[in-house]
Amino acid sequence: MRLKLLGTSGALVAFLLLPAAAASADTVEIGKIEATVKASCPATCNAFARATGYQAKVGTKRGLMTVPQDGRIVAFTVGLGKPGPKQVAFFTDGDPAKGSPAYGVPEVQLSILDPKRKLRARVVAQSSPFPVARYFGQTVQIALGRSLHVKKGQIVAITTKTWAPILGLGFGSDTSWRASRERGTCTDNAQEVAQTELTQLAQYYCLYRTVRLAYSATLVTDPVPNPETSSKTPATTKKPTTKTGATGTTGATGTTKK
Repeated sequence: MRLKLLGTSGALVAFLLLPAAAASADTVEIGKIEATVKASCPATCNAFARATGYQAKVGTKRGLMTVPQDGRIVAFTVGLGKPGPKQVAFFTDGDPAKGSPAYGVPEVQLSILDPKRKLRARVVAQSSPFPVARYFGQTVQIALGRSLHVKKGQIVAITTKTWAPILGLGFGSDTSWRASRERGTCTDNAQEVAQTELTQLAQYYCLYRTVRLAYSATLVTDPVPNPETSSKTPATTKKPTTKTGATGTTGATGTTKK
């Protein structure tokens, strides 16, 4: 699969032309997708649909999608399966005879979550939706037209109001992801639970094992101040003073410390 960088020309400029002040910043791939991670379509085509989700664990690694440092998300990457025509029609148009809903045109968007107590999280930033049908079977990097400011400890999630073939199946039971569903609704796949509005709060109770969400995000961290520069004491200036003598007034010249 080829990696493509997509987006408007303005987004590319924002991504590539970083200011000189960011020289001490780092670029971090949050939730980096390994070469072994591939969406299951068309072999077994399960779709990520009408939900917001994030990878909770892969093997012994937890918190894969947690932001490690303040900064800005400038792009995100999705690994897309390649569903066949009948599979695409099943998700896009639905199957009334089988009671399957019509999900519509496949698309994805990035969501930034602020975690709360009891597995709840609030949306604090979100990208625009991005249609992905033309990139089926590829791993694509999507440059954001406007970067998303993030803080350490927040969670990078993926959202679709429709559907997207980004589920990798067949992993061990120690690999799992969470969806924006409350307790008692984990098997209700027709329920629309995608977080699509800022400040929206949802519970992430439902945990799905043996599955990997094929997405990652590119973080440019905030610049780290140069300790040699920031530790220097600013120069100070003494004001000129005057002394009064017996025969008159003489001026005493002030001095400036370098």
